[in-house]
Amino acid sequence: MKALVYTQPNELQLQELPRPELADGEVVLKIDAVGICGSDMHAWHGHDPRRKPGLVLGHEFVGTVVESAAVGFKPGTRFTGNPLITCGVCDYCVQGRNNLCSNRTMVGMTRPGAYAEYMSIPAASLIAMPQDMSDVAAALTEPAATAWHAVNLSLRVLPRPVHECRVLVIGGGAIGMLAALLLKHLGVVRLTLSEPNSLRREAVQTHVGCETLDPRQQTPAENQYDYVLDAVGAKVTRQQAFVAIRPGGVVMHVGLQDWASEIDMRKLTLSEITLLGTYTYTTADLRATVTALHAGVFGDLAWVEERPMAQGQRTFQDLDEGRAASAKIVLRP
Repeated sequence: MKALVYTQPNELQLQELPRPELADGEVVLKIDAVGICGSDMHAWHGHDPRRKPGLVLGHEFVGTVVESAAVGFKPGTRFTGNPLITCGVCDYCVQGRNNLCSNRTMVGMTRPGAYAEYMSIPAASLIAMPQDMSDVAAALTEPAATAWHAVNLSLRVLPRPVHECRVLVIGGGAIGMLAALLLKHLGVVRLTLSEPNSLRREAVQTHVGCETLDPRQQTPAENQYDYVLDAVGAKVTRQQAFVAIRPGGVVMHVGLQDWASEIDMRKLTLSEITLLGTYTYTTADLRATVTALHAGVFGDLAWVEERPMAQGQRTFQDLDEGRAASAKIVLRP
């Protein structure tokens, strides 16, 4: 089979690899479509020591079962899936918070991912979906579930209903775009998205229909937002979030571009700011997101771009250099 292999920093190669062997309790999927995630870009740059050269990346997938060693998972059935391979028995799993599983592994990190014609995965990680659901919508389940999980965690602690809030989303990548679309669906009228890439700002204006700003020209106003969702997670965006948040507000930290930085602990304390972190999604989030995508909660997804997997290296370069207008590119093997 053909697969995109991460060979060294800033390089993917299309290689011929053996088709995955079927293991007990697993299925082999023929990959129909797979999205490019920011964490894949991070790995491509060589910034993730957990993802080592020689690995097939990719974890935002939809595929068709071609072989099965699991009861109830018939060949010919289409699935998306949870790339987190969880144990099912630790405290977090039995509480329904399997995104925090103490023993988790991951597709495209600790085992070969979906930038390939075929991929094996435990059947327990598959997420059922309507069989008439489009490949693009199904492949967006994973990133959309990240936005779904983050927004729903925020709703629990916001002092007022979110549709009453003035909201700032920092970052116009896939998570920021999907979060903005979800917030619009939830009735948020006073919504601003901050994004330095002009192509992405135009896409947000077209497909979300909210106010945008270029943070290089105009920093978010001080103490103006009840809720800030940082979908970038860089030192500068954390600083922007803490400047922008009003006393009593909520900052949701989703992205993790920088792994260490300082935050304004004085403002957090004296202004009673709630700071939340989020990691991926639960299986329940993934199932709910499939339903939402199929129902059009995230819009028509016309902003998503499709490319052949053979153009993988060039696509990563286009994303890295800001030449791609779309916040999400889906590859087709």
